[in-house]
Amino acid sequence: MRSPGLAALELKRFGRGRLPRAALVALLVLPLLYGALYLWSFWDPYGRLDRVPVALVNDDRGARADGRRLTAGDDIAEGLRRSEVFDWHEVSAAEARRGVEDGTYYLSLTMPADFSRRIVSGAGDAPQTGALQVRTNDANNYIVGQISRTVFGEVRRAASTKASRSFLDRIFISFSDIHGETVKAAEGADELRSGAGKAEKGSEDLADGLEDAEDGSGRLAKALTKLTEGAGDLEDGSKQVAEGTQTLADLAGGVARKAGPFLADNEKTVGDTAQLVADSARAVRGHLDTLVERAPAAAEGARAAAGTLADVHHKRCADPAPPDAACADLEKAAEAAADVAAVADDVDTLVADQDGGLKELDGNLAALQKQAQALADRAPHLSEDLDDAVTRINELNEGAGKVAAGARKLHKGLGTAKTGAADLDEGVADLKTGAEDLSDGMYRLVDGSGKLADGLHDGAERIPDYDEEDRDRRTEVMADPVRLVSEDLHKAPDYGTGFAPYFVPLSLWVGAMVAYMLIPPMNRRALAAGAPAWRIALAGWLPVVVIGVLQTVALMSVLHWAVGLEMARAAGTVGFLFLVTACFAAIVQWLNARFGAAGRILVLALLMLQLTSAGGTYPVQTSPGFFNALHPFLPMSYVVEALRRLITGGGLEPVGQACAVLAAFTAGALALTALSARRRQVWTPARLHPELTL
Repeated sequence: MRSPGLAALELKRFGRGRLPRAALVALLVLPLLYGALYLWSFWDPYGRLDRVPVALVNDDRGARADGRRLTAGDDIAEGLRRSEVFDWHEVSAAEARRGVEDGTYYLSLTMPADFSRRIVSGAGDAPQTGALQVRTNDANNYIVGQISRTVFGEVRRAASTKASRSFLDRIFISFSDIHGETVKAAEGADELRSGAGKAEKGSEDLADGLEDAEDGSGRLAKALTKLTEGAGDLEDGSKQVAEGTQTLADLAGGVARKAGPFLADNEKTVGDTAQLVADSARAVRGHLDTLVERAPAAAEGARAAAGTLADVHHKRCADPAPPDAACADLEKAAEAAADVAAVADDVDTLVADQDGGLKELDGNLAALQKQAQALADRAPHLSEDLDDAVTRINELNEGAGKVAAGARKLHKGLGTAKTGAADLDEGVADLKTGAEDLSDGMYRLVDGSGKLADGLHDGAERIPDYDEEDRDRRTEVMADPVRLVSEDLHKAPDYGTGFAPYFVPLSLWVGAMVAYMLIPPMNRRALAAGAPAWRIALAGWLPVVVIGVLQTVALMSVLHWAVGLEMARAAGTVGFLFLVTACFAAIVQWLNARFGAAGRILVLALLMLQLTSAGGTYPVQTSPGFFNALHPFLPMSYVVEALRRLITGGGLEPVGQACAVLAAFTAGALALTALSARRRQVWTPARLHPELTL
């Protein structure tokens, strides 16, 4: 009988009773337990994290920054609740600690009391980092701890980004403020440059004016020197004048005390006499024509008047005392009378001799008349004139004293002015030097202020001035300057899809392994009939391949329509899995055929080696070297890689390579099974009495 017929007979055995049929059904469903149930159990664990109880402790007391209150802890807590990541329970710190310890909560997240204060400290003198405190307990679940580190890493980055945005926003606002103030400073520098230019011109004019002032102060100092010398002479002269006027005042006072009473008593006599002399002179001048006739009589009368005045003078002024003003007047009157008498005699002689000039005589008479009339006019006031003269002399003396004192002060003041003028001249010289230095400095100031203004204008152009929109955009960029732009060329939509290439071949291997527990690896009828070895191998292999195909169809149907597995290349995936189940059946057949009962243990061991070296969960490079060494020599390594490309997409080169490897393993395993069948056709004591039976 041919191999397909033998295979069909082997399968018909499962229809001969309820138990075989149940066994066949179990055999077909068994891969679902490994494939569908495993994948279904953690198909999308990240999508159900909201069912994981987690403790949230918010002890943050908030802080103030720029006049606003920041409550970073409340903001994060609200964001976490909205995110629906984990089942958050807001509890106290003590309750969270107990809950993580006893397994009530898988982990806890704590915002400490100074969380907000540390965040806003970045703008102060002592910046500190805010700390989110995460407590996990791997005794509860290790994977949750790993997941929490990823989730809370995102939370930390979000909080850091928000704090950075606030800080950077203040920086950009400061840029705008600095730009505005720099513009103002540039405008002020322009005004400074303009004012400095004017000041420079003024300093030049000041230097020129101070040069003229220095010349003038020099001349002033010289003039004050001369004035001081003249003031000294004036002081000496005024002192002498004051001393003289004092002497005159003393003398006039003494005279007034003596002559005053006499003049008061004889004012009329003196006046009458003087009037007489004046009248006589006038009469003489009026009667010159009769002078000759009357000259002798006039001479006699004049002599008589002169004698009278002489007697009066003699009587009043005979005492040997210093002459006073009245005696002087009487003396003058007597002398005048004597002169009149002499004149009369002369006139008489002249007239007598007819040898004289009437004009000369008339002039003398006019002078006498004027003097006598003046004396006659003032005679009633001689006492008053004397008092007035004394008063005037005293006033003159007082004025002379004041003049002397003023001259003394003037001399002293001019001495001080001289010293001040010298100091002024020296000071003006220093001012001139300073003004010249100022002019040079103002020139440098003009040049420097120009450079300052130009530099400030350039600086203002370089300092950015951001509007609100641009500031927000730049703040967002700088707060998170490096973003991960991920591009999944062939993204697995969920966790189960990513692990399907690992669990599907596992379930097919288990299916083949269990199938050969119910179906002998080599057909006994063919062995007993002495059929060719290759036909015996095929007869034992084909029934399991058929069962494997049915297992594959059942498994992939449930995964696709019940669990939700989406395959980029569904037909290719199923067809490839047919090849996989054929290869696995051949390998499991050979191990059972060659090693008998021990082969079943080897099948399980080989499964473990393939699972650990296939790189189905973590990259094989992360495994120890032993598994890296096994990786390229086991079929499941190629199956996992090919299924990833078939289910999620990508290049088909690994699929082609896997097909070649699986075909080689299949052919090799069948050949080895045929060799084992050949050996089984020869009976030996070991076959008759096996050491181990399962």
